[in-house]
Amino acid sequence: MMARNIEKMASIDAQLRLLVPKKVSEDDKLIEYDALLLDRFLDILQDLHGEEIRETVQECYEHSAEYEGKHNPKKLEDLGSVLTSLDPGDSIVVAKSFSHMLNLANLAEEVQIAYRRRTKKLKKGDFNDESSATTESDLEETFKRLVGELGKSPQEIFDALKNQTVDLVFTAHPTQSVRRSLLQKHGRIRNCLAQLYAKDITPDDKQELDEALQREIQAAFRTDEIRRTPPTPQDEMRAGMSYFHETIWNGVPQFLRRVDTALKNIGINERVPYNAPLIQFSSWMGGDRDGNPRVTPEVTRDVCLLARMMAANLYFSQIEDLMFELSMWRCSDELRVRADDVHCSNRRDAKHYIEFWKNIPLTEPYRVVLGDVRDKLYHTRERSRQLLSNGTSDISVDLTYTNIEQFLEPLELCYRSLCSCGDRPIADGSLLDFLRQVSTFGLSLVKLDIRQESDRHTDVMDAITTHLEIGSYKEWSEEKRQEWLLSELSGKRPLFGPDLPKSEEIADVLDTFHVLAELPSDCFGAYIISMATAPSDVLAVELLQRECHVKEPLRVVPLFEKLADLESAPAAVARLFSIDWYRNRINGKQEVMIGYSDSGKDAGRLSAAWALYKAQEELVKVAKEFGVKLTMFHGRGGTVGRGGGPTHLAILSQPPDTILGSLRVTVQGEVIEQSFGEEHLCFRTLQRFTAATLEHGMRPPIPPKPEWRALLDEMAVVATEEYRSIVFKEPRFVEYFRLATPEMEYGRMNIGSRPSKRKPSGGIESLRAIPWIFAWTQTRFHLPVWLGFGAAFRCIIQKDIKNLNMLQQMYNEWPFFRVTIDLIEMVFAKGDPGIAALYDKLLVSKDLWPFGEQLRAKYEETKDLLLKIAGHKEVLEGNPYLRQRLCLRDSYITTLNVCQAYTLKRIRDPTYLCKLRPHISKEYMMSTSKSASELVQLNPSSEYAPGLEDTLILTMKGVAAGMQNTG
Repeated sequence: MMARNIEKMASIDAQLRLLVPKKVSEDDKLIEYDALLLDRFLDILQDLHGEEIRETVQECYEHSAEYEGKHNPKKLEDLGSVLTSLDPGDSIVVAKSFSHMLNLANLAEEVQIAYRRRTKKLKKGDFNDESSATTESDLEETFKRLVGELGKSPQEIFDALKNQTVDLVFTAHPTQSVRRSLLQKHGRIRNCLAQLYAKDITPDDKQELDEALQREIQAAFRTDEIRRTPPTPQDEMRAGMSYFHETIWNGVPQFLRRVDTALKNIGINERVPYNAPLIQFSSWMGGDRDGNPRVTPEVTRDVCLLARMMAANLYFSQIEDLMFELSMWRCSDELRVRADDVHCSNRRDAKHYIEFWKNIPLTEPYRVVLGDVRDKLYHTRERSRQLLSNGTSDISVDLTYTNIEQFLEPLELCYRSLCSCGDRPIADGSLLDFLRQVSTFGLSLVKLDIRQESDRHTDVMDAITTHLEIGSYKEWSEEKRQEWLLSELSGKRPLFGPDLPKSEEIADVLDTFHVLAELPSDCFGAYIISMATAPSDVLAVELLQRECHVKEPLRVVPLFEKLADLESAPAAVARLFSIDWYRNRINGKQEVMIGYSDSGKDAGRLSAAWALYKAQEELVKVAKEFGVKLTMFHGRGGTVGRGGGPTHLAILSQPPDTILGSLRVTVQGEVIEQSFGEEHLCFRTLQRFTAATLEHGMRPPIPPKPEWRALLDEMAVVATEEYRSIVFKEPRFVEYFRLATPEMEYGRMNIGSRPSKRKPSGGIESLRAIPWIFAWTQTRFHLPVWLGFGAAFRCIIQKDIKNLNMLQQMYNEWPFFRVTIDLIEMVFAKGDPGIAALYDKLLVSKDLWPFGEQLRAKYEETKDLLLKIAGHKEVLEGNPYLRQRLCLRDSYITTLNVCQAYTLKRIRDPTYLCKLRPHISKEYMMSTSKSASELVQLNPSSEYAPGLEDTLILTMKGVAAGMQNTG
């Protein structure tokens, strides 16, 4: 018996090594890391829940591994019978174990990638994954390439860099399925693992790190993975802002120092000016009200005040360090005069400060001036705190900073003074870092964008015209709307007073504009109109801003998402620019947002990607005609189905002349953690965006040949037709989708604050893009990503076999096409139609089985054609690192998929009978602690049979972790 157990315990490790028999390279420690974390976890599982549960977990893993080897569906049924025999408490423990093991596998990958990066053995073209590809350029390499290969002068590079801006926009899209409590524990596990393999580690260090690793793995396993209540928009904003004080706040000045160093290495002996807008941050959290009734005007006010309070607090926490550093007595006359003024006006001791609480002597002039800055920051923070908690404040505005110029002025004075006294090296220390933080984050930390649907503005305008008795705005033609809006914008009279009859919806829109007028203008960025189609949509927002007394109106940004909107966008923008009043208002600058998610859901990935490419080209042409500088704002998700992909490649595959040094991109949900969760990730993200934006401008990608365009135009028509004929026109599709995926159960995960549908009733059209992608990712079928590609490829190749050669040429020579194909190939590597077939067999009515088989045949055909075009014999043959990682993850994911499919069966079909074996999970110290069966009590109000809902949610979270994509 004992021997069998030892053999059992070694089995997962052995299976791991069988699945991935050889190292990919000399520096490959992935299996070592993975096995170490797994061993630790299985020991903890046995200590907490007993040997039998450990054996069950290992048995499930073995069935999975055997399935992965031969893809025999019988193995999935064997696995299903083990899983369905578990009682509710055991079922939760097993699902939780596999979800946890997948998270640990991801952490092992991250440590391996960081290790390889440190040892500088990065291979070009090595995808880590769609969200964090290592196909990036290091800044220094980019500079050297631009100088060496393109003959650019270092000065040209410096000038381009000083004038470029990348604005990263954090959004609260509900795709981060891991709780913050767990993300923090995962970070500590990652750090322990990395340190355990450091070269200079002592035996004592090793022992302590091993204990710490064990502690963190256990703490993560003992934490409830499930959010028991949905987050509010304020929760989402706080979660998003936590990345600022954890990594971004110090990450920005560190990154800018690296830019200075890289410039020095190509012969530029100047630093990037502290006010160069290289990196900017914006947010939609608490400002995006499109389809989210929980984002109210009050929420918008709250998040702005909270961000101001956080910013003032971050500055305040650093100012005393700066005062310690600037202890010099030599200074310029200009600074001496200021120090005298401050000293005379402020003679009191300040007992509420820890350092420098007594009146600072004039022999320390920098400290005197910075002491005044500290006072103002203290009052700025406290005023925001009072406004947030009470709605009013007794602190006078005069004692606070109200704009960034007031804040920068004394800091610039100190900088100039140090330089004039020969102390430039001191000025370029912490003071320069502080100046760069002030320039990047301002007083508001991030600028909040407002997003609202165009119909909501139309409703307000209709209420106004009806009240004025001049007709119904809704019924007017576009010409009449424009004429009226422009006459009002040119006039001075107020349009409406407090007597305007308002529905709740109209009051909500108007109150939002009142918040924009009430708060400082540096809180806000853009006003984005979704579903914008005509110039009147933009003019209506301009008029509402004026009517509600917004002192510095927000720039108005139309958002084009659906295929038809993307195609008509250039004409709509041209009509807007031909209005004299509007051209004078925008001062030669316009921003346009393009949406990747809804365009993909509307037409399929191939047609959406090509439509987005062409729309950008045309929009840039229109802007040039009217002498307007256009900034494209890319609304990309994390998954391929929603426009995701490696940042660097995504930027470099954009059409020529569409970036020109200014780029705005959304960073959504789980991508925020993948990009900013650790200091080294933050640094890499900033470097990747900056380098790629610079390279795109200075070395534009090749434009497609006319015959490539024609071919892609033809393919897009076929792909759209195929996609829509199945998703929107096939009468069986909606029923099949609802049965074959966990779409109906998605809302139970409590990921985000907004509803999963725009309208409570309705089919695929009303479903948001995130649950649409999420549901297909869970079953590993990824239908929205590949559907349409196969039909397009087949049609073109059947028409003329020479087209296959042309497609291969496009793949090898055109970055846009290559990136598109490579991403789809990576999705196929994560897919498994055998798993999708299991969901069909268990959950779909028999009459729909042939439909599912038909879709799986399309999947296989698409995969084969795609490999032919890429010139690959098997999926990911050019990327052994990613193949290795996916191999390791697959067996964990398969167990979770089978568990999910059978759990859904039990939820949806109460007559489905399972023969349960006796409860096997023991609990450590039964008398004092809850037994595993009591895990069921964490969700007492579930409408399902005990334990089923939690088991289902754990499998959904686990699969999301394994796919590394949620929505």
